[in-house]
Amino acid sequence: MFTGIISAVGHIVAVHPLGASVSHGKRLRVTCPPTYLDDVILGDSIALNGACMTVTTLEPLQQQFTIDISAESLDKTAALDQLGAINLEKALRAHDRLGGHIVSGHVDGIGRVTHFAQVGESWQLQVLAPKALAKFLAYKGSITINGVSLTVNSIADSEIGCEMTINLIPHTIQNTALGTLQCGSQVNLEIDLIARYVERMLSTSNTVT
Repeated sequence: MFTGIISAVGHIVAVHPLGASVSHGKRLRVTCPPTYLDDVILGDSIALNGACMTVTTLEPLQQQFTIDISAESLDKTAALDQLGAINLEKALRAHDRLGGHIVSGHVDGIGRVTHFAQVGESWQLQVLAPKALAKFLAYKGSITINGVSLTVNSIADSEIGCEMTINLIPHTIQNTALGTLQCGSQVNLEIDLIARYVERMLSTSNTVT
């Protein structure tokens, strides 16, 4: 489990295929800030842009680690096989503060940035979410975008999806990789866990006796 509070910005510096066919995944090599890996061991979970992955090798002196990502995970996520900055979050410990919201590290869909511009001291981000996720998005509700816990400021439904507007304060821009987004960028989305269970309960309330 995670909280959506990014603990570091890393960089994917190498991508290696794990086989020759499309059914094979890839191995990613990620660099981290100094001391980030000091409390990490093999097999630990680290979320990369919101997708929970397992540490397969560690190089603490070089501040690098690798993860293996399957073809299925690559198909269901955005830009995890591309070089560049990436949001990192270590798995939640039982005594940690829940600073964002409950995040599972499982990507529910891929969104597309439709607008990203500075407004005053902050930045306005608009993302078009898949239509299937529209019922889980609400005004002042929680959404995870590339692993970052954020609050939805407005929503607008359409035939092609649900466009949400989010305000990013300078701290978020400075301490995550969201500042590298551009119009057209694809992003990983995870809906609020509570909304998922509410939808399930409502959908079965009239069928269960």
